Amino acid sequence: MTLSGARIASGAAPVQKNSLQTSQLLPTLFRNLDEERRLSVLHIGPTSSDTINFFSGFRCRLQVFDLFAELPLPDIEETERGLEPYLQELLQFPADTRFDVCLFWDLFDYLDENALPAFLSALRPCLASTTLAHGFTVHNPRTPANNVLYGIKGMDQFSLRSRPTTLPGYAPHNQNKLKQLLHCFRTERSVLLPDRRLELLLRAKLD
Repeated sequence: MTLSGARIASGAAPVQKNSLQTSQLLPTLFRNLDEERRLSVLHIGPTSSDTINFFSGFRCRLQVFDLFAELPLPDIEETERGLEPYLQELLQFPADTRFDVCLFWDLFDYLDENALPAFLSALRPCLASTTLAHGFTVHNPRTPANNVLYGIKGMDQFSLRSRPTTLPGYAPHNQNKLKQLLHCFRTERSVLLPDRRLELLLRAKLD
């Protein structure tokens, strides 16, 4: 495994508690991945030792981009050319990058109706029609932030750690609005979790 990224966290965040959560969608995400073929994986946010250990079993390039560290993103009028060029400058992935898997975690709940489509537009050149993605969102926008960092413990299990600080900009979207904002992905499956959050499996939609 090769670990790289434009904005890599300097280390694992301090934890207050650890817990594990079973996933119904992770097995689908990784079921058809060929362990002999070099994979390209985008990880949004700081990585954990669990995630790094998990991907060490694959021939892959794990690219880490901690967009959470950039929150809150500037308003459109605060950028020189708009949010999409601003985010393109932050991402700076090689031109030939095509991700097989994108791990967004709960990013969607922290990007507003301008920032989320701008981020996906900036990312779109790095997507292929076969790209799969995973994320979390809330079932009800009034749900409070759970303030955790996610990792992959196993093929069907997440690890959860408390964030050391509360992130700014938490403003989740309702499901219909989120579907519109995720303009280059479609939802393959969603699962309602015990804490009333949704686990999402997405596929790139490039037409």
